[in-house]
Amino acid sequence: MATLAGTLGFKEQSPDLLSGTPRAHAIDRWIFVFMAMWFIAIVLAGFIPDSLMKIDAVQTGQRPPFPWVLHMHAVLMGSFLLLLLAQSWLMATGRNAQHMRLGIAGMVLAPALVIVGFVLAPTMYHMLWAGAQAAPASKQAEMQFALGIWENILLLQIRIGILFSLFLAIGLTARGHDAGMHKRMMYLGTVMALPAGIDRIPWLWSSMPASPMSADVFTLSAIAPMFLWDVLRNRSVHPAYIFWLTVNLPFAIAVHGLWDTPWWHHTARQIMGVG
Repeated sequence: MATLAGTLGFKEQSPDLLSGTPRAHAIDRWIFVFMAMWFIAIVLAGFIPDSLMKIDAVQTGQRPPFPWVLHMHAVLMGSFLLLLLAQSWLMATGRNAQHMRLGIAGMVLAPALVIVGFVLAPTMYHMLWAGAQAAPASKQAEMQFALGIWENILLLQIRIGILFSLFLAIGLTARGHDAGMHKRMMYLGTVMALPAGIDRIPWLWSSMPASPMSADVFTLSAIAPMFLWDVLRNRSVHPAYIFWLTVNLPFAIAVHGLWDTPWWHHTARQIMGVG
């Protein structure tokens, strides 16, 4: 059976061009466990302080309660990241059969996460829109500015929704006949969703809301450990990264080109049904 790399038109990589030492083989097994833990740490670093701040705001009446879809999204995303960790752990410890059985959960979680994400984005926007309409005159300028920021963030959310779905679909399709493409695409798809957590880490540099540059920089940084080990190990770039970057580039150009333009603000309001 042809591999997915062949289907995409890429030449297959040589399997092992480094020294073949026990240490190298150990890193081969555990790098993906490390990456799953790294992704979880990024999400916790961003969402724990942000969530505590927003919970306090809800309790003091400074913002409305969280919608149910936000709780559902948090549960699904947390479950998906834990599943990624469990799957990598099973493979690192040689439990391939359990890995294959548990993989069925990923086929359920991934589409559920995408569906809930596309419900969450308009839900949060409409909450902010309603708040802006109800705000007193003294707060109108502030609320309209916040609404403009959310309209720009919609660009990132659309990109995440499309590319997260695409890369995970490729990863799941490769399951069983192209292990190299499968495992890399699962991480390359997951990393697309991490800017939501990265942007909330209070001590990190951020270009937001003026530009989405920091989201792109830190997405590349988040996947860098896996990529660098791959290049060091095989002395070449795996086709998964080439495909990932090739697909990502036009989306990044579109997001940067549309960011904060009058046309996009008008279009975003049309999409949200409030134009």
